[in-house]
Amino acid sequence: MTVVDPAPPELRSRLALALDVDDAVEAQRLAAQLRPWFGVAKVGLELFSAAGPRIVQNLIDDGYDVFADLKMADIPTTVNRAARVLGAIGVSYLTLHAFVGPDVLRAGVEGLVEGADKAGLPPPTALAVTILTSDTGAPPHILARRLAFAVEARCSGVVCAAADVREIKELAPRMMAVVPGVRPAGTPKHDQLRAATPTEAIAAGADMLVVGRAVTAAPNREAAAAALAASIS
Repeated sequence: MTVVDPAPPELRSRLALALDVDDAVEAQRLAAQLRPWFGVAKVGLELFSAAGPRIVQNLIDDGYDVFADLKMADIPTTVNRAARVLGAIGVSYLTLHAFVGPDVLRAGVEGLVEGADKAGLPPPTALAVTILTSDTGAPPHILARRLAFAVEARCSGVVCAAADVREIKELAPRMMAVVPGVRPAGTPKHDQLRAATPTEAIAAGADMLVVGRAVTAAPNREAAAAALAASIS
């Protein structure tokens, strides 16, 4: 059996494993298998709907920082209260849709930080989702507009396609850029129409890469994860 080397902690902290499944047991099996190369576990709507807040705590107990990719978009009070709960249970990252504007984003940021603070936890990171990687029809001005909302609301980062990172870093250099839709060369893009290779995303200035099916659906998951980590180390 081929032995593959784990990634160092500083690299694992930049790689988020997308656990896009609807079963907590399967999610934790994937997380355990791929822990040597990923330091962040992304829990999206599918897994959160199936398993609830308990999956967050389970993944934290397994040694992960949890990225709650719930893309909140509602009235400010609702977003504030929901984000407060998520901050209190220990998520490290939470996504909020930027199209809702600065008032809702600010409510989410404040609720997230307040929840963590009351639980005695470090401040989490609020991420504004700018343009989905499946969206190829957004007008050119939308990125800068939504980034301005995120800055005004004091979000710490954004979620964006690799192709948008350079513009974001030019306009807001201190903003964390999280890039989903990462696909190694030669792998299917699926519904991620604005995908990029890991090397392309890092070269553009991405701070964190979100990787799912390219690893979780690979014939040899460990080898795929090791190759991914090696490509950006």
